[in-house]
Amino acid sequence: MSFTGKNFPNITVDAIDYLGDNFKLNIFEKAKSEGKKVLLFWYPKDFTFVCPTELHAFQEAAAEFAKRNTIVVGASCDSAEVHFAWLNTAKDNGGIEGVEYPIIADTNRNLSSVLGILEMTEVEHPEYGTLVEGSAVSYRATYLIDETGKVFHESVNDMPLGRNVKEYIRLVDAYSHVQTHGEVCPANWEEGKDAMNATREGVATYLSAN
Repeated sequence: MSFTGKNFPNITVDAIDYLGDNFKLNIFEKAKSEGKKVLLFWYPKDFTFVCPTELHAFQEAAAEFAKRNTIVVGASCDSAEVHFAWLNTAKDNGGIEGVEYPIIADTNRNLSSVLGILEMTEVEHPEYGTLVEGSAVSYRATYLIDETGKVFHESVNDMPLGRNVKEYIRLVDAYSHVQTHGEVCPANWEEGKDAMNATREGVATYLSAN
């Protein structure tokens, strides 16, 4: 199920920060109450391979997102205790020490199940009923949520494919431009480039100049 153009699920989940504080987090309510955009990215597992490169990449870009009134939140189905252990493991030992944004611990898989991003298939067993095949961990799903709680971008990568963090900065810039100026952003648009009016004349003018 796609959530683009719809409200992000109003579901409260467990989370932890780099100080080891456990708390409840509702992405939908946080966006609305703080009047901020949210970048929520899911990854498969702590203590794995591609995952720490992504968590460090989002941390390195956290200040750029903050300039754009955007909060970064990570998420997986690992427990808060495992998150904290990984947060206290040095980068040169495969850890994510230095990551400061909150990380969701969706151990009951309530939110990831609603989002439909788990690597799993339900199968019927003749004796035991419905069982699950697959790892039941999340794909590399990414959601951009605006200040009203609406999803304006979602994407899902398979397990081996790391994300390009710069693309999400570009998407936040593009959406903010639409919000501010009422124009639409053409292919490969970047901050400072021409946007266009969503009319026949607007696209004709843009194409003739580009």
